[in-house]
Amino acid sequence: MVDKENVTIYHNARCSKSRQALSFLDELQGTYEIVEYLKSPPTLEELKEIIRKLGIRPEQLVRKSEAEFKANYAGKVLSDKQWLAALMRFPQLIERPIVVRGERAVIARPTERIMELD
Repeated sequence: MVDKENVTIYHNARCSKSRQALSFLDELQGTYEIVEYLKSPPTLEELKEIIRKLGIRPEQLVRKSEAEFKANYAGKVLSDKQWLAALMRFPQLIERPIVVRGERAVIARPTERIMELD
């Protein structure tokens, strides 16, 4: 990955897929910024921008295996605005890792999806 544009990874250190994405970025020898989104959650505007760059709807960013999802949202039909509110309230529901470069972003599952940003 070239250094023409900064790369940002939204990272959860407890997630093996997220750690794999960091290792992959290290192997590419590019520069990147790490955002530990559970410690520093994105603002609503940042979250909207990430979703726009991913080209998905807010619900597609939700980790449906999380306890908060099962307890609060399973089986419910919510609007995009309501899903955004849920992601803001429970940032652990945000799918990971997200890698952003310029105007594009990917959910790096599998890790090789990062190459789609070149």
